[in-house]
Amino acid sequence: MIFPDNGKRAELGLFIDGKMRSGRGATYELIDPATETVLANVSGASEGDVADAVASAERGMKAWQGLSPQQRYQVLIGTAAQLRASSGELARTLSMEQGKTLAEASIEVELAAETFDWYAGEVLRLYGRVLPARSPQSFQTVTPVPMGVAACFTPWNFPILLAARKVAPALAAGCAAILKPAEETVAIALSLAQCLTDAGAPAGAIAVLHGDAPRISDQLIAAPAVRTVTFTGSTAIGRVVAQTAARWLKPCVLELGGHAPVIVMDDADVPSAAATAVLGKIRNAGQVCTSPTRFFVARPVYDSFVDAFAAGMDAVRVGRGIEDGVQMGALANARRVEAADALVQDAVAKGARLLTGGQREGNQGFLYRPTVLADVPDDANVLSTEPFCPIAAIVPYDRVEDAIARANAHQAGLAGYVFGSDFAAAQAVARQLEVGQVGINSCAVSHIEATFGGAKESGYGVESSSEGMHAFLRYQYIHHLQLG
Repeated sequence: MIFPDNGKRAELGLFIDGKMRSGRGATYELIDPATETVLANVSGASEGDVADAVASAERGMKAWQGLSPQQRYQVLIGTAAQLRASSGELARTLSMEQGKTLAEASIEVELAAETFDWYAGEVLRLYGRVLPARSPQSFQTVTPVPMGVAACFTPWNFPILLAARKVAPALAAGCAAILKPAEETVAIALSLAQCLTDAGAPAGAIAVLHGDAPRISDQLIAAPAVRTVTFTGSTAIGRVVAQTAARWLKPCVLELGGHAPVIVMDDADVPSAAATAVLGKIRNAGQVCTSPTRFFVARPVYDSFVDAFAAGMDAVRVGRGIEDGVQMGALANARRVEAADALVQDAVAKGARLLTGGQREGNQGFLYRPTVLADVPDDANVLSTEPFCPIAAIVPYDRVEDAIARANAHQAGLAGYVFGSDFAAAQAVARQLEVGQVGINSCAVSHIEATFGGAKESGYGVESSSEGMHAFLRYQYIHHLQLG
């Protein structure tokens, strides 16, 4: 167990060359966001540690490619089995360091295992092709080839699932992966690396580094052995990552911020729509890039939806994620609480109605009440700034064309939602939303078998599905002309 039951602090470091070791960089404390108590002392990575991880990854990639596809399949399948066998401990670790409920953490661990299952299968389906020959003496092939060591940068909101979404396809493609998790959630990242190693991944195939994020990122991306970059995080940091990768001519996949619009049509099943929206909004305390945030509701059902949605949000039990009966956990840090307060105060000052929430829960931990703002004016910051907290902003509309235009006016384009009973009408609205994925009568828009990626300033490239391996592959053409 990473966090001892006796209240003592754990001692956490790095994962390099197949084992845990202390970092030689600056140390910091890992905080339980629900209680503000210290869970662990953490030693970060020095420049020497980063260099060691890159050198180990080069060796590990050669060893990993030396295994047959069937052997690599077994390692990835074995990793999924390790995750499931340790799911109780992993979920508790995740809940304590990240703040989400134990139920959500358990689902996340299972989704990470499902991701390794999926990409294990993709190892056996990584096909090249033989081209029609130009002459009887020619033999022409196109073959997928591992890109190189992959630098994988992940945030704190889904620390094991998003790590799996990057590490699993990288390994399936034949690459080694260096995972740089957020400083708030290092324990679960170290646990994932240990599961991979226990399943038979060779030393160096996976590494975990954390600490001084800008310095580590710059050093990793600049390393000649690192040939591809994948990043999930804010749009602002995504721009920096893209610029750094471009400097070294390295491709990257960017999954960035969102501000998901919700269009509730006049024929929506209001009780069902409100209940579904509550579950979507409180998931991970709203700290989800696909979280429904801007609600555009048809005027004939506006009052009934607002009342039902506010009642549902007000009934949510907030608390420490590992406690029984808690439905929504903590925000990640004090900054998120301050940001939530600022958005609420701005909206109310400009004329919005605060129906529920708008304040901290208790006086210990980063807990915040689910919040509903109605009649939000256009100039309120909450309509232009991604909340990344449990705040929902609701405005009425008279014409669905106006709702679509307002939904598309924001430069984020990650996810969107439509609630309506008419299948064709809902589909027509969904197709006009400038986003990467749309949920109709559902807030579930991320599944391993489907592509996941954004439009506009929500990034480029995709994760999940077969296409999720493209970031880790290049293609080699061989024309063999037989002489004589």
